[in-house]
Parts: sequence; C-alpha cells; structure tokens
Amino acid sequence: MTSDPIPSDITEALARASERLGPFGSRVSWHEETTSTNSLAAILAERDADEGWVIAANSQSAGRGRLGRTWASPAGAGLYVSTILRPPFDVVPLITIAAGVAIAQGVEASSGLNACVKWPNDVYVGARKLAGILAEAGMTGPGVEYVILGFGINLRTASYPPDVSTRATSIEQELGRPPDRGLVLAECLAALAEHYAALRRGDTHSVTSAWRTRAAESFRRQVEWDIEGTTRRGIAQDIDAHGALIVRVNEDLGRVIAGEVRWLP
Repeated sequence: MTSDPIPSDITEALARASERLGPFGSRVSWHEETTSTNSLAAILAERDADEGWVIAANSQSAGRGRLGRTWASPAGAGLYVSTILRPPFDVVPLITIAAGVAIAQGVEASSGLNACVKWPNDVYVGARKLAGILAEAGMTGPGVEYVILGFGINLRTASYPPDVSTRATSIEQELGRPPDRGLVLAECLAALAEHYAALRRGDTHSVTSAWRTRAAESFRRQVEWDIEGTTRRGIAQDIDAHGALIVRVNEDLGRVIAGEVRWLP
C-alpha cells in the first residue's frame, strides 16, 4: 500500500505530543487522496498490522458514515482518519462512546470550542455537527479480531451537499479563522489514547461519565427510532454501562443498542 509524505504540520504536532499518543504515534500513513481510510485500515488489519496504525487523508472519494451513508470529504476541508484497534471483546461496545469523548476533547483542547456529543457517534458545536465516528469490526469466527475506528472532522468551510450543509459546521466557521490541522489531529489522538487505555484497564466508568458530561444537552430530549418495522418515540435519559441509549417511553425504560435515532425538536 503506497502512501504520500506526511505534511510537516502534522509530523511536527505529532512529535510534540508523542509522549501522550500511546499506540497511535509511531505508525502513521498519509494519503493526499484515497477512497476510504477505513477501507485502507481494514486491508492493513487483515494483513495482521499492529494495533495503533493511523491512516489519515486529505480527501476521500468514498468516505463512509453510519448505516451506509456517504461522508462528504472534500480536499483540504477536513481530517479523515482511521485507526486499527485490537480490543478485548468486552471493550468493543464502548469504542464509539470513548471515541466521541476523545474527539470532543481533542477539538476543545486544540481550538477552545465547547464540543458536545450526541448518541451514538456525533460531535457537535452548538446545534451543528462538527465530526462523526464510524467503528467497523472485523470478525473471525465467533470473536472480534479487530476494530477499525474512523473519524472525520470538519476543519475548513467547504461546499457540502445540500442535505449536509444545513446541519454541518467546521472549526473555521466557529472560530472565524483556520484551525491548526496538526494540533487538532495530535490532540484527538492523545485523547483517544487516554480513553482507550481506560477501557482496556477496565475503567469504563470514567469513559461513560465523561461522555454523559458532554451529552448533557441531548438528554431529556424527544427521540424516535425504528424497530421491527415500527417507529417508536421516547425521551432520551442516559446511556448504560454498555453504551446503549436509555429511553423513557411513558413509564417504562428501554434500551436502544443500534440503528438510527432521530432527535426531534
């Protein structure tokens, strides 16, 4: 798999943060343009690449979001990044939760923006989406062999498809100036190293607690979701210890563990 030279702003930022990057600092592959960083990471994982590989791109022609959606990835407008994880099986359900906290924390540390999270995989500033996360598991028999954790962060103002532009924001749009791309990546990877290490040592409480703090604005809001061909509505209450969304429907509490949740006004 060929790659391009890593831009100097990224190498310098990663070098400054090297002591905080854990497994994510020593193996970085940069691509000016690619189809999907998650796809490239999966190829490496299937070839037994070590945990901690980071594949980053300046643009993607086939970036993916959840539920088969496309992730708009215009050149120079964002960071499009995937990492290879080989977590214990009991950690897998909380990978996306940990990543949400990490990306929000990294954005805040690098830009000063107050970033919040929304279940299951979105990072927001105010009412607009700034970043998204996609975790894809590689299965071998009954177990999970690896997880490809991908994230996209909108850095610069860009021309997005109409259905995206009304809901999206960027760090540049929020700050009124271009962000430091290398610093954003370094701080996000450092935060990911912190929270992933917490999961691996069994400290799931610190991760879910940090997520709840950043999700406070989305709790007690009405949501709807589809299950077995039926649309249901309820009030988002919390997440449980396994990362499922807890929703109150009338007097009952239920768990939403997968699929799409639509947050209503």
